[in-house]
Amino acid sequence: MSTLIFIGTTAPLDSSTESAIDKQPINGPLHCGLEGLAGDQQQDQRHHGGLERALHYYPREHYAYWDEFWQAMELPPAATPLVAGAFGENLSDTGLNEEQINIGDIFTLGEAVLQVSQPRSPCYKLNIRFGYPQMSLIMQTSGRTGWLFRVLQQGLVDPDDSLTLHELSSSNLSVHTCLDILYNRPFCREDLELLAEHKTLSTGWKRHAANRLESGQPEHWSRRLFNRQ
Repeated sequence: MSTLIFIGTTAPLDSSTESAIDKQPINGPLHCGLEGLAGDQQQDQRHHGGLERALHYYPREHYAYWDEFWQAMELPPAATPLVAGAFGENLSDTGLNEEQINIGDIFTLGEAVLQVSQPRSPCYKLNIRFGYPQMSLIMQTSGRTGWLFRVLQQGLVDPDDSLTLHELSSSNLSVHTCLDILYNRPFCREDLELLAEHKTLSTGWKRHAANRLESGQPEHWSRRLFNRQ
């Protein structure tokens, strides 16, 4: 089965917010450069995109979870249908999840070579996208965030290409564990040092870990998750 590949451009998300979260499947070969797919945009380039956040992968299996979550919570239909691409991912496939994949794992997709760089950090735009004000928080605490890739080798990718594991990282730090250390566990110096000193974890995540080690306090999430000033 081929990996679904999506790109998007900046557009209004609501009356006061713009985003490029609305991704659509590509219909032909596309260049994957060091900062991602040709034609793919990020409205907020401080927190999205760049060399270490070039592509976002989201496991397709998670959509079944979200569908059942919506039913269990007796919520009205989501503002955006819960189908592949809805979370603004660039890549979606089956058979890979946050517990299986390690920071530093290397994959191929067509001619491109990709390396897992960090978990995704959910933000408040997901709340707007799905019409559910707790969406970003639930995504973070559930660990169903997907992960980001850096591009080690540029090249063409095609809708018929499949994401294929090329080289396992020796770090044994899963995406899920990485996410839990920073967001879902109490302060643990040994765990935070593991992140701060990790060779292939993104600079941003290493900085978050180092800041928490220095201050002894968690970062404030309210602005990222709920857009509170």
